[in-house]
Amino acid sequence: MHLWLEEIGRYASENVNKLIVGNKNDLTCKKVVDYTTAKEYADALEVPFLETSAKTATNVEQAFVTMAAEIKNRVGGGLPHSDSRQPNPRIQSTPLRQGRAGAGEGGDGGAGCC
Repeated sequence: MHLWLEEIGRYASENVNKLIVGNKNDLTCKKVVDYTTAKEYADALEVPFLETSAKTATNVEQAFVTMAAEIKNRVGGGLPHSDSRQPNPRIQSTPLRQGRAGAGEGGDGGAGCC
């Protein structure tokens, strides 16, 4: 776990959100790290912690909701209200020019992308 967090620190942006997820919560007899130990570790890092089970769907949705809420809090509340939106900017573009049939396609005249 420590190495993964180092990788996040090295390669992710400085204020990236993190969530520690203990998976396979349904396999209680094979559990390697107990809940209390994992929770204390996450608390020490000030990172949210959840135990999940994909098999039983326990806390799977909650993991996504938790991360989404953390991101929303970080970026300042999410999307603007519809009445405060700025008008869409104008995009100026030029249409693509069509070349002659078969040009750049090996001379076979067939359709191609290049």
